Amino acid sequence: MKHSFKVCFFFRRRFRANVSEAPEDVKMMFDEYSENGTMNIEQLQKFLKDVQGEGRKKAQAIFNNFKHLNFFQRRGLHLEEFFSYLLDQDLNHALSPSHGDNQDMTAPLSHYYIFTGHNSYLTGNQLSSDSSETPIIRALKKGVRAIELDLWPNSKKDGIHVRHGGTLTAPVELNKCLKAIKDHAFTASEYPVVITFEDHLTHDLRQDVAEMLNSTFRDILYVPKRGEDVHQFPSPELLKGKILISTKPPERRTKEKPPADDQSANSQDDIDEEYLEMLDKDEDIAIPEYESLIAIRAKKMKRGSDLQTFFNDVEKVSRVSLSERELVDVVSKYKHEIISFTQESLLRVYPKGLRVDSSNYDPMLAWNHGAQMVAFNMQRNDKHLWIMEGMFRGNNGCGYIKKPEFLLNNPSNSRSLSATRINGLKIKVYMGEGWNLDFRRTHFDFYSPPDLYVKIKMVGVENDKARNKTIPIEDQWVPVWNEEFSFSISTPELAFLQIIVRDYDTSGKDDFAGQTCLPVKDLRSGIRAVPLYNKRGERYKHVKLLMGFELQFE
Repeated sequence: MKHSFKVCFFFRRRFRANVSEAPEDVKMMFDEYSENGTMNIEQLQKFLKDVQGEGRKKAQAIFNNFKHLNFFQRRGLHLEEFFSYLLDQDLNHALSPSHGDNQDMTAPLSHYYIFTGHNSYLTGNQLSSDSSETPIIRALKKGVRAIELDLWPNSKKDGIHVRHGGTLTAPVELNKCLKAIKDHAFTASEYPVVITFEDHLTHDLRQDVAEMLNSTFRDILYVPKRGEDVHQFPSPELLKGKILISTKPPERRTKEKPPADDQSANSQDDIDEEYLEMLDKDEDIAIPEYESLIAIRAKKMKRGSDLQTFFNDVEKVSRVSLSERELVDVVSKYKHEIISFTQESLLRVYPKGLRVDSSNYDPMLAWNHGAQMVAFNMQRNDKHLWIMEGMFRGNNGCGYIKKPEFLLNNPSNSRSLSATRINGLKIKVYMGEGWNLDFRRTHFDFYSPPDLYVKIKMVGVENDKARNKTIPIEDQWVPVWNEEFSFSISTPELAFLQIIVRDYDTSGKDDFAGQTCLPVKDLRSGIRAVPLYNKRGERYKHVKLLMGFELQFE
């Protein structure tokens, strides 16, 4: 089969349409573990043990996948089926495991990174886009576990809107957002969803919010026991299937003391007692059901406050929010205090206000100092969002990732307490396929097939940052690179392998052809299929790479 491309008006260039063929390394591997061109189940089991590091049961699953073949006559896999298994994204995925979470989920909530959204209701930029429940649904389907809603009175002051205050963004009704969360909260993960409120409401409207929350979520709404002082958050395991509300408790309404001229009839002591009694009554009125539904209480840092004392005050666990810019300043002065704080309480970091285009920031500084809720704009497709999605592909995409031990024990000891003893990673990029199925024939070049190359980038702490790339393979829909790269790793818990495929263009910007990001500590050794995603983080149906991974341990 051949593909034709028009050149000028009268000429056509014809290119052979590639079909996937096993690379030489795969052929050699098959020959080593097969006999007379056939690999029986015992030989496959040996290959899985020696090369892939997997157990005997997997061999039967692979054979079952090819049950349409007559194994009674053939008694095993031929090279074609063996190669098909290696390229199968479900049977041979680069990340482990293929089902179920693989981390301990019984520690307090503060011991986990949480997949967190920022202004989750916005459809586009931060200044003039619409607010809608649609991006909330999209985020939940991606596995996001923390949704942010800004609550404001509507124009008549008799209803509640969700919108970005002080901007031209159009509002959406709160009840629509809550219903969307209820309907889609546990589509991607059974672990809890946290709703963070930025509350700009009046007292009466907060009562309405409480009624909405109760009527919408009913028994899946997590309500703390009344009068309970929380010294430790529950675990994600205990909170499975639950919705948690996090916001700053409303300030008590206060009344000013009577002016001094009106105090003549009473003694000062009597006035003080009457005033305190009046405040007590007002406090009873000012503690609506709304406040009782707050499972994670937000605490605000006041300007000029003693931050060292603030971060060491963990008598009652809470949540604190910092902008990305504030985080840089705080970390420079109170690194150990902030890590200690995040061992029991939650730290949420959000994009600075200048990111009106809904861009994102590098999450590594926040993660490296224990911040659990690194809030990202999901509206904008950028390299930092791809890293965020890579982090939460770990633990089977459940939206919660256990923090490294060095952030949960002695903060002054830093990364020396790393429990994952990976200190290097060797990678081989064999080949790729699927672009001719998922892209138009003329998508990359009107006159020829693409010239694809792979960029490999190690993302992590400063010592682990590195990058490399393959050479472009000219005019190939099924490029074969067969190139090897090695990376040293000091902190594998916070190391991510970012892979971007592009089409080389001599006359302009190289075209995007797919991307993925993989957490190093969850990589499986052996020859693996690596599915690629588009810029929006949606997996292509056919585009994938075949890669080899060799994890090097201390």
